[in-house]
Amino acid sequence: MSMASNADATPADAARRVIDANSYLTLATADADGRPWATPVWFAERDLREWVWVSRMETRHSGNIAQRADVALAVFDSTIPVGSAIAVYVEAAAGPVPDAELDDALAVFNARSVARGLRPWSESDVTGAAPHRLFRAVASQVWVLDENERRVLVA
Repeated sequence: MSMASNADATPADAARRVIDANSYLTLATADADGRPWATPVWFAERDLREWVWVSRMETRHSGNIAQRADVALAVFDSTIPVGSAIAVYVEAAAGPVPDAELDDALAVFNARSVARGLRPWSESDVTGAAPHRLFRAVASQVWVLDENERRVLVA
């Protein structure tokens, strides 16, 4: 569905609908030489500006983020018929969540995890010898598609 499917919808309303309806985002990263990589990650989000996920440090996308913090994100429903799509596009800076901010970021991640029937993650699941780390991307720009399939900035 495009933004036009609801005449009263704002770009933020349209973004919220697609985010709430989907569990994975596509994370696009690049290494220090600019070689691109895209991967799906299960995510949680706050205020259309903060995107949180859990990954292993040895994954290609985690290594890319360590070399280059600039990322792009896309959230979309691939089952929607051609011409009816809605998607959220994000430019952001990403990195592991600093220890001092773990409680807050885990609260965001766990709220969505529990709401989806998944277990909550603890600090010990993403620190120390644990294989996973909590990552966060902070958006600098967020867009959705309009009825003409053009990107519209979300205010």
